[in-house]
Amino acid sequence: MSTTNLPSSADADSVERQLRVELAACYRIFALLGWTELIYNHITVRVPGPERHFLINPFGLHYTEVTASNLVKIDLQGRVVGDSPWKANPAGFVLHSAIHENIPEAHCVMHTHTTTGCAVACAASGLSPDNFYAAQLHGRLAYHDFEGITVHDDEKPRVVQSIGSAHAVILRNHGLLSWGSSIAEAFAYLWTLQRACDIQVAGAALGPTVRVPEHVQVQASADALQFDPRYGAGADVLNALRRLVDRQGTDYHN
Repeated sequence: MSTTNLPSSADADSVERQLRVELAACYRIFALLGWTELIYNHITVRVPGPERHFLINPFGLHYTEVTASNLVKIDLQGRVVGDSPWKANPAGFVLHSAIHENIPEAHCVMHTHTTTGCAVACAASGLSPDNFYAAQLHGRLAYHDFEGITVHDDEKPRVVQSIGSAHAVILRNHGLLSWGSSIAEAFAYLWTLQRACDIQVAGAALGPTVRVPEHVQVQASADALQFDPRYGAGADVLNALRRLVDRQGTDYHN
């Protein structure tokens, strides 16, 4: 096989460095939005190469402490690749590795335990298609039943089966999850799902809501440009939020 078009080690290192900075910035964005859970939950990104290694936050640090250099590179078994004083949370790499290993396009995976996200995840009816954001997720949303804390490898096939091709996922009794071919795409799905949950929980205090007809949901999902790569697939939004983070400091580059 010709190696002419294979990236050099220097090129791969450069791409990984860029991904580290982008991922560290994303952790700061989550903190800015209040999508944190003390030291828990994860955003992961695959690095270049055939090994399916991915970057994850160091277990023990708050999102505001995550930097490009302290992100931990691990393999699909959760083993640290290279030198790092930090480890990964087992509940993080089991869930995330299942997706990185079995969905080739899943270069970024995000998981949160926001209050409204967890509330909707616990609701018997799940996400109600009765608001602007929920309608845009028609045909894009999946559910996975709760099996306990995700530290057991035997749950992985069931997670992947539940997700199918959906980019937005409600982990029942647990929280929210998204994946994308880029950090921006994964963020676009998670932000839309989070907004839908926020509005659903707020609206519940007002009584019955007006249900969006299914044909309108279908059209809204088709017209949702924030998921379309031709329109940046969330990149513009993520860049705007990164500028907000940068005004607070750029130490995450370190």
